[in-house]
Amino acid sequence: MRNNILHIGAGELTYEIRGIVSVANKLETLGVKIHWENIGDPVAKGESIPDWIKSIIQELVYQNSSYGYCPTKGVKETREYIAELNNKQGETQISPEDIIFFNGLGDAINKVYGLLRREARVIGPSPAYSTHSSAEASHAGLSPITYNLKPENNWYPDIDDLRNKIKYNSTISGILIINPDNPTGAVYPREILEEIVHLAKKYDLFIICDEIYQNIVYNNKEMVPLATVIDNVCALSLKGISKEIPWPGSRCGWIEIYNAGKDKNFDQYIESILNTKMVEVCSTTLPQKAIPKMMRHPNYREYIQKKNSFYEQASNLAYKILSPLKHLILINKSNGAFYMSIVFRKNILRDNQSLPIENKSIEDYVGELVPNVPLDKRFVYYLLASTGICVVPLSSFCSDLPGFRITLLEKDLDTFQNTFKTVKRSIELYTSSSNGQMKP
Repeated sequence: MRNNILHIGAGELTYEIRGIVSVANKLETLGVKIHWENIGDPVAKGESIPDWIKSIIQELVYQNSSYGYCPTKGVKETREYIAELNNKQGETQISPEDIIFFNGLGDAINKVYGLLRREARVIGPSPAYSTHSSAEASHAGLSPITYNLKPENNWYPDIDDLRNKIKYNSTISGILIINPDNPTGAVYPREILEEIVHLAKKYDLFIICDEIYQNIVYNNKEMVPLATVIDNVCALSLKGISKEIPWPGSRCGWIEIYNAGKDKNFDQYIESILNTKMVEVCSTTLPQKAIPKMMRHPNYREYIQKKNSFYEQASNLAYKILSPLKHLILINKSNGAFYMSIVFRKNILRDNQSLPIENKSIEDYVGELVPNVPLDKRFVYYLLASTGICVVPLSSFCSDLPGFRITLLEKDLDTFQNTFKTVKRSIELYTSSSNGQMKP
């Protein structure tokens, strides 16, 4: 090219959750049957959308207004409904004008980070959800800045680590919280959230809180909304319908703005987000119109409760199967969302370990993939080639912890148990192997 047209942060845009699909597709052509445990799509894993939801959408399809533009911030009636919901549960009150709709949270996240001043950094959790960490790093043209989640403490944030990084890095302007957390399945208690809000207040930071899994909570845990603890700190809460309904293909998410009017600089930042959305005109209309109808439906609460009961059962089954493994750090039950993160103990993974692969073409292909990759990614590639189970290495979530993320989405419990038992056996074989040979 005549000039370098590459954005300074282009190299930070990675998404291994989908990136590993190309490897899996290649293995599929070589005869491996793939079990997709890499991506959080309940529909792809067999969840059936109930007829009452389909009826609501069908009704909207026949309304001419569903095909038109809506206001830039979103359908007025839907924003009024969401504001009402927030104000019933939250100490911080918002109006419909404090809500902006986007074409999915991916769209919202790209704008939230992309419109920050390049020097302004947002510190996020590690392990990190790739959409957040990639978007933040890309806007800055630098690697993500993260605070640690501690597997030995229920995957809760290491507040001391967060405090020190904020104190000694003056570029940090915001804090990201994901609650319930992806990829760990943690649900944070009120006191943890209050400590983070206290830090934001002390250092004059704003908060981004991804609450997309707010209604997917189980094992007797309580999801504490940011609106109940945010006090007078400026913040954004990110929400959507892609997981709980579930309707990921709707690409429908929104942000709720807390404490607008408290800080001129924050208000100008929010205005820039709105102006960018205005350039696009608006987000998709039909799914927005469906939200109040679905959430007000008499079957909605029972539907959510049944989903959470299933995830609780799956979480406990997975824990029961994997927790006896001595080569893993104490495994935490997932209490929210539908993921589990597994961490190997220090120095357990090595670069001469493997799993048995009968097909020589597959073995050769994996052999080409594994040199110079993180050790947990090496395990993931061998697991995929040997068993067809597709998971995501924790090193792809901006983490120094060696491990992997797996979903709790499989609806057939026999298949679910067999998958986790296969993972368990694979870990046992892999960690006992050396130079491609299984130890007796």
